[in-house]
Amino acid sequence: MKVVLLAHSRFPVRAPFAGGLESFTWHLTRELRAHGIEVVLMAGPGSDTTLGAEELPVHAPQLSDLARADVSMPPGFQVHETMAYLHAMRVLAGRDDIDLIHNNSLHYLPISLAETVAQPVLTTLHSPPTPWLEPALALNPRAATVAVSRSVARMWHHVTDAKVIPNGIDLRAWPIGDGGSDLVWVGRIVPEKAPHLAAAVAHATGRALSFIGPVHDRDYFDRHLAPHLDDRVRYIGHLAPGDLQARLAGSAACLVTPAWDEPYGLVAAESMACGTPVLAVGRGGLPELVRPPGGCAVAPAEDDEGTVHRLVEALPRVLALDRRAVRRHAEKHCSLAVMTERYVAHYEQLVAGR
Repeated sequence: MKVVLLAHSRFPVRAPFAGGLESFTWHLTRELRAHGIEVVLMAGPGSDTTLGAEELPVHAPQLSDLARADVSMPPGFQVHETMAYLHAMRVLAGRDDIDLIHNNSLHYLPISLAETVAQPVLTTLHSPPTPWLEPALALNPRAATVAVSRSVARMWHHVTDAKVIPNGIDLRAWPIGDGGSDLVWVGRIVPEKAPHLAAAVAHATGRALSFIGPVHDRDYFDRHLAPHLDDRVRYIGHLAPGDLQARLAGSAACLVTPAWDEPYGLVAAESMACGTPVLAVGRGGLPELVRPPGGCAVAPAEDDEGTVHRLVEALPRVLALDRRAVRRHAEKHCSLAVMTERYVAHYEQLVAGR
């Protein structure tokens, strides 16, 4: 079987990953090849050249000065993304060596243009409904979709009946560690991830806390996170996977504090694989993954103060969890190998029914 993985074009597919979607694409490419699947990776420039897959980069359109001066000019990245996926689908329409297209782009064009290609197009829903994807799926009720959690499937149920295949991680890359006394928070520094809640928990409990991840919203960082930083609550940057594993494995607990409906919770899975229990705000798919003996997901309160209070109250229970039991929970529920086997079975079903 030969499968196209159509990636999100805004960030390259390489470590350290810009987010969970890039990590998902990188790991799935490698794991599919280990299962004997030939992979064509269509991703933005700068993606990892060691993936062993064919990369078909897309390039930013060359706009004239007149076009850029137009008063209705949309943000540049929207123009780039739209042209990228139009180019990708036009290329795929002319290829007869592909069995299936697995779309992870978060863009409406691959769904809207699915009938212009001969191959089945499978779209993984990595987020709650968006104004890009929702109308495209409403116009294409036969579109094949997968949701990364039961929560995501429920959120999209009004426009598509998605099969649920939870995400997974390479458990070998996240070995169990001895833990420590400090807390850790990992993710993109953006408002919807709400790291300021984790800072408030650290200050309320007197525990040291390290923030790890790329700053994607500098204004949010400067206004809402930087004022909380001191010699014990620190931002230490965007770490490579090996350094990140060491930090997670050497921490007492990992805080996951979304202010939106988190689709899955990749950081939570990675932390639990290291034996480090997770204390999470139970939004979206997190309660499906973060539960005893791996951690605790608390229901969000009506305001930040109430949510922080609930997290502080739950922290002692999380710190008391046995690290070996946390690891076993991850092995049972967060396996990349199991995820890939389920995708391959679904690929085979779609190709057979073409």
